[in-house]
Formats: sequence, C-alpha cells, structure tokens
Amino acid sequence: MKEEQLTIDRIEVYQSPIKLKEPFVISLGPLAYAQNLMVVIRTREGIAGFGECSPFMTINGESMETAFVVSKYLAQMLLGQNPLDIAACSAAMDRVIFGNSSVKSAFDIALYDIAAQQAGVPLYKYLGGDNTRQLVTDYTVSLGSREKMVSDALKIKAAGYQVIKVKLGENGERDIERIRAIREAIGNEIPLRLDANQGWGTDEAIRVLQALEPHNIQFCEEPIPRWDFMDLRKVRQQSGIPVMGDESCCDHNDARRLIDLEACDMFNIKLGKSAGIFKALKIKELAEEANMPLQVGGFLESRLGFTASAHFALAGKTIVFNDFDTPLMLEEDPVIGGISYGENGKVTVPEAPGLGLSVDPGFLKKQVSAVFS
Repeated sequence: MKEEQLTIDRIEVYQSPIKLKEPFVISLGPLAYAQNLMVVIRTREGIAGFGECSPFMTINGESMETAFVVSKYLAQMLLGQNPLDIAACSAAMDRVIFGNSSVKSAFDIALYDIAAQQAGVPLYKYLGGDNTRQLVTDYTVSLGSREKMVSDALKIKAAGYQVIKVKLGENGERDIERIRAIREAIGNEIPLRLDANQGWGTDEAIRVLQALEPHNIQFCEEPIPRWDFMDLRKVRQQSGIPVMGDESCCDHNDARRLIDLEACDMFNIKLGKSAGIFKALKIKELAEEANMPLQVGGFLESRLGFTASAHFALAGKTIVFNDFDTPLMLEEDPVIGGISYGENGKVTVPEAPGLGLSVDPGFLKKQVSAVFS
C-alpha cells in the first residue's frame, strides 16, 4: 500500500506576545506577558496546520526571540518534507539543533494538525483517543502575599472551580502559613494542588509536605530543583503527599530515568517541554506501563496551544489531571474555534478535523513574522 504523501511548501512564524490580565507570579519570577510564538505550516495540497509554543527562559532556556531565530533553521529543514511522516520530521528537527523543545513543539503541533485534517478526524481520535471523558481544569493562585493568595482562592471558589492550584516555593515556612490560611478561608472540601516550581531544598520540601498533609492536597509538583532529581525519591518516600515530576521530566528519556529511580508518583506532561506530541506520546506510554497517573498542563499558551493539549489529554488512559487555565488569564484571544470553557472549569474539545481552529488573520498581520517557502 502506497504511503500518503503531502508536501510542505510554506511555513509562517509569528511572534505573538499577549498581555496578562494581571502578573502571573511563580517562584522563578513574575510574568506580565505571554511571550508566545505561533507557526502555520501549509502544504502544496492546501492544508494549513497551526501550532504554538510559550517559551520559558527559566524552564526550557528559550525566549520568544530565540525561538523566532531557531524557527528559521527548523523551517528550512522541513520545507519539501512530507508532514504526515511526523517521526521523520521530529528526527530532522533534532538533527538541526539540540534542545529548543519549546519552538520544536510549535512545529510538531502544526504537523499533527495537518495529519489529523488529512485523516478527516479530530486530533484526539487521530491519537487513538475518544471524547467520552469530561475534561476539567483547575485554576491557579499566583505566589504573593498571604492576604492576596487567600483573596484569589476565595474568588476561584466563588467562580465554581472544582480544584485550586497554588503556586509556592518562595519560603517553606511562609508557604505552610499560606496554605493554612487558604484552607481556613475556603474550607477543606475543594482539593488543592501545590506547585513549588523547584523552590524548596530537599529537607525543606519534606518538612513542608509533612506539615501540609492534613489539608486535602492532591499532589505537589516539582518540590526541589530539577537537577536534584536523585533526591526526589527521598522527598517522595517521606511525604504523605504524592510528588509530581514537572521540570525534571521533559521528554521520554527523563521519564524513563525517573521511573527507574522511583523518584515520583506521577508526571506533568507539557508539550512545550517534550518538543510536542510525538515525544509526549512516548512519556504517556511509559506512564501507562508503570501505572502512573498523568497531568497535562502547559505554560502561557493561548487557546491554540491548549487545544492541542486538550486533544492529547483525551488520548491517555492514565491522564487524570488537567491544568488548562492560563488562556483565561490573557487579555486577548485571537483563536477562532478551539477549546471552549464552561461552568466549573469544564473544557470542551472541538469535533472538527485536526485541532479544529484557526487564528484571526488580523491578529497575525500585526505581529513580527517570517515566511519560508
């Protein structure tokens, strides 16, 4: 049987910064803008695939500007290639340059959008999933003063969200006080998810997590620095709160190492860390073999990037947590179609072929861009 063949003949790359409604603060620093990059891959046969990344200088060592520069090398490699051979395209991008997982993810998402459109099915179905499970996102409390964090948690509860995520990692003792104050204000019914973003030392993390164990905590993401992953098992063993690998788990190679070390209870998959869906699927397979729960999250992508993440989330048996709230924090939404947000954090995935979206041409026209053909 002859393999299907399409040909990439044009690639457009757009810097797409979008202001946040208010600064988003984590232990690694404050963010006022989502400094994103959008990619459009077009085929000779008339199919357009959309992708997006949200580079994080403190996590994957990329910025919107460096991603824009690197996109030139990736685009030149992919021109003339068959977008349906995603394995070959992924390998080609890795041959061009090491790392740069964020910008690679934007190209990868666009390739999967094309492939699912060509197959005439929504991306989740192309990935082997189904749309029988309701996706529900948490909503995040930024790191700040105890009073501000309590106020934000109360607003999130009032908005009907079923789970609240709390950014911590600035100081262990103050973090304990923050969670206790939040619990006193909102009650103990709504589960909390903690994210220290590598902010604690090993002993500090153990002390904090042991202290917070009575407070209905689902898990804690990346409690200690990513390079101290050999100590993560110690934290896990001495904490009654499950430990989730995030920054320490970028691709499938990281996942295999952490599984072998028994370092964590679960992983947080972000397409911007894994260089896209192709390698994220490999993490998912390893997690399924190890019977490990998964979360799918992201950075500061718009609904474009999170639509890809939502499709991916429907394709995993062990994906039980969703962290899809950041598009709700952006002042502008240039995406046409894509996921929609309903009451109580419910997320609906489109049924159109591919991602089921496009981007407002007027928005793209205003951005710094480059075209390769």
